[in-house]
Amino acid sequence: MNLNIRQEQPEDYQTTEQVVKSAFSTVEFSDKQEHVLVDRIRKSDAFIPELSLVAFNQENEMVGHILLSKIQITDGPKSVESLALAPVSVAPEYHRKGIGSQLIYAAIEKAKQLDHHSIIVLGHPTYYPKFGFKSAFLWKIRAPFDVPDEVFMGLELTENALEHVQGVVQYSKAFE
Repeated sequence: MNLNIRQEQPEDYQTTEQVVKSAFSTVEFSDKQEHVLVDRIRKSDAFIPELSLVAFNQENEMVGHILLSKIQITDGPKSVESLALAPVSVAPEYHRKGIGSQLIYAAIEKAKQLDHHSIIVLGHPTYYPKFGFKSAFLWKIRAPFDVPDEVFMGLELTENALEHVQGVVQYSKAFE
């Protein structure tokens, strides 16, 4: 599907939140508050406007959104900045058309252009590896809560970016 993917603008916020809300309305393991999370991240110091992307179809309808925001990976006094991929949203009537994949590839490319070095995601273990994500456990990077190793993943945007990184991911307060 041909999409126009661009940076989200303030005038998109209401529509974005509707898309996010509808995208998660039927997801089993969701608190149905992802649209609230997006709003909280936008208002936090973790927000990077260039990494909040929206997708429009040929009729200029918003059909998807992705957000990467700042996180820290901490190990005692050491801390390394990374990005959290959360959430990625596609309007239900557009599922399984490659929109999520296009948004993820666009966000990865934009993050590289902005000189970010890694991305962490909590997600489906058979979906994200196709983008290069691997179990964060390989780098001894852990979630701040109990999750299976196979659903907590990392992606190096620059070669060996996580080679000497280990510790616990610290999400922004927006995630609380």
